[in-house]
Amino acid sequence: MSGHNRWSTIKHKKAIADAKKSKGWTKLIKEVTVAARGGGDITGNPRLRSAVDKARGANIPNDTIDRAIKKGTGELGAETVEELVYQAYGPGGVAIVIEIATDNRNRTAGELRKLLEKQNAKIDPSGSVLHKFKKRGQILFEAEKFSEDAVTEVALELGAEDVRNEGDSILVLTEPSTFMDVKDGFEKKNMKPILAEVGMLPEVTVELAAKDAEQINKLIGLLEEHDDVMNVYSNHEETE
Repeated sequence: MSGHNRWSTIKHKKAIADAKKSKGWTKLIKEVTVAARGGGDITGNPRLRSAVDKARGANIPNDTIDRAIKKGTGELGAETVEELVYQAYGPGGVAIVIEIATDNRNRTAGELRKLLEKQNAKIDPSGSVLHKFKKRGQILFEAEKFSEDAVTEVALELGAEDVRNEGDSILVLTEPSTFMDVKDGFEKKNMKPILAEVGMLPEVTVELAAKDAEQINKLIGLLEEHDDVMNVYSNHEETE
């Protein structure tokens, strides 16, 4: 199984911190609504189940979650939120994928374009950014709670794609189609991850000097604060 990787270590240290404080309720509810478009039954819609799990983990009341699902399925009237993916290049040639859910495409586009330009980044109209990433299920465990051997043994048994030791954390990778089965398998063995989601992982990373890395991290932070931005992925790796 794969060894240490500086990019992932930085990324997942942040993921652990983010998971502990959780996204704001607004974004989590929006995730549920958007996911419910694929069907309101969580047993037949893995994406919805994942969104509901996150919402429950943030202590969002069940009736609020149910209302969000009904909005997504159209039971409470048409839901106008649309999903978009923006591709951008930042300082040092870093590739950035920005996943958005918005009820006003033009407003969001204008705000994000301005934000990117201020941070020396720009939208990539060619679509080349997405080719640098692969969608994968990511199940993250805190190393202080579970040993690498224990996680690896279960991951192999469940048919996971890879396991990576990242110092403070252990990352299990799956194909998106098997993500929920692998996550359920771990939880049945009382191994609860700190983070579990299907997201984009870079196939190739770009190594940055401290100054550029600082600028990229600031940009990502600003993007993540935007109400319509659901997820941000980049392929930068900071030099030690």
